[in-house]
Amino acid sequence: MSIEVKNLLKEYGEQKAVNNISFKVNKGEIVGFLGPNGAGKSTTMKIITGYLQQSGGEAWVSGINVAEQPLETKKKIGYLPELNALYYDMYVREFLGFVAEVHKVKNQKSKIEDVIALTGLTVESKKKIGQLSKGYKQRVGLAAALIHDPEVLILDEPTSGLDPNQIIEIRDVIKKQGQNKTVLFSSHILQEVEAICDRVIIINKGSIVADDSLINLQKASTADVISVSFNEAIDIQLLESLPVSAGVTKMDSNSWKITTTNPEQLRKQLLELSLEKKLNIVSLQTGNRSLEEVFRTLTGEKK
Repeated sequence: MSIEVKNLLKEYGEQKAVNNISFKVNKGEIVGFLGPNGAGKSTTMKIITGYLQQSGGEAWVSGINVAEQPLETKKKIGYLPELNALYYDMYVREFLGFVAEVHKVKNQKSKIEDVIALTGLTVESKKKIGQLSKGYKQRVGLAAALIHDPEVLILDEPTSGLDPNQIIEIRDVIKKQGQNKTVLFSSHILQEVEAICDRVIIINKGSIVADDSLINLQKASTADVISVSFNEAIDIQLLESLPVSAGVTKMDSNSWKITTTNPEQLRKQLLELSLEKKLNIVSLQTGNRSLEEVFRTLTGEKK
């Protein structure tokens, strides 16, 4: 077991930032750790990495108790915090060399070149960190987290500040690392979590409200989704008035997503509506809810 937390508690006065949560993450797993702002994600990650002391419960990394042996666990962890603290007056290679020295990395020069190439820093590697864009600063933070080849990666918003092309590149890096490491990955970009993770943990108000595979979470939702496109623009009230419609979302002028507890009946009602109103249905598909819809249902948050 690479990461395990049991009855983890963090209190600030009377407020419980993390409320007796428990979960495990195995080697070779990339687990998405989700929740709205203030839910307890970053607090939990800081406790696992030894940067914050819990009020109760226990956390282990690679079988080592974090509270009892914080330095030993830090050797096992590569951590990219949400607020990526860097030395802006240092050059990229100079900073990575400093981090490598802290971790007593062998063959430092080759390791530095390896992580620079891995994280796509080559073209900017001769600059001072303060001269880099936000996206490249994020890459430096990821390179620093990987320099000592850790067993466990804790990544808090790793794609923050990256453009779409950079996001795809870093996504590929994380997926590759997840083949032989344990990765706990937090992001507000739910499409990224869907692309990278097979399992998702959702935390809300300090408590875990879901811990399952992405597929199971989507299947376990109480409603299915019908995607329908018309050749004509129609009024949303027509769709909302259908008896088994539980909610309607407009995708574009002619396309809609409708949640329902009875997809077969809804399909029938849509066909009847098209005949009655002389509408032309271009496509009609049934699918599971997206991670965004599951997230909103479990946390009550608008994303």
